[in-house]
Amino acid sequence: MSTTGQRYFGFSPYKMDPKFRVSIQPGWRPAPGEVLRLLFSKTHGMPVIKVLTQESFDERVAVVEASDLTPAKKRATLDSLYMLCREASLNDQGKLLVPKDLSEKAGIEAEAEVVLAGRGKHFEIWSKANHDRVLEIEMNQDDEDELGVL
Repeated sequence: MSTTGQRYFGFSPYKMDPKFRVSIQPGWRPAPGEVLRLLFSKTHGMPVIKVLTQESFDERVAVVEASDLTPAKKRATLDSLYMLCREASLNDQGKLLVPKDLSEKAGIEAEAEVVLAGRGKHFEIWSKANHDRVLEIEMNQDDEDELGVL
């Protein structure tokens, strides 16, 4: 499946295997040979691994380049983006290898429960505990749904 225009919806529980691999549901898998980028990040102060297609990575770069930031701040932001990303791909069984050190930074251990969560143009890999907390935060935000979409 080509990831051009790919959108990721919903969330599902999975299990990290002993080698820090997680199965990716078929509808979320990139075309064979297509590279993904693993971005270590934080949401609501909790560590998460964002899985970006080339399109979503390029979009982030374009946002920075088109911003009103100073040239020095743009360079620093792009430097951080490139540093925090790692290339990855799926094996023939549809499993994504998440490097052990990156997994551990995100609070994910081998053979632990994880959650894959769609975020539109990318998806995220969460430890189950952190996803439970982020889901609670996002479902109980004090702000009303001003747009009426939730």
